[in-house]
Amino acid sequence: MNDFYIIEQIDEIETIAASSSIRDNRRLRRAYGQGRWRKLKGTTTAILPDGTIRLVEVHWYEAHGIGRREFKIKRILD
Repeated sequence: MNDFYIIEQIDEIETIAASSSIRDNRRLRRAYGQGRWRKLKGTTTAILPDGTIRLVEVHWYEAHGIGRREFKIKRILD
């Protein structure tokens, strides 16, 4: 469950880990299914739990055919 809402398209997307270099690879396969899991990061605008709108860096996991899972805010950029 996310405590925030992404309100704009994610920009500056980069892959930071893939397949066996992801520490949670086993957990991801058990929870969501087999796939070529990648960990990515990007920047976007989000509404935080206190209602403020901020530019943030987000990280998430993604696999083809499964989609994006487990978004989290790593840092606030503005």
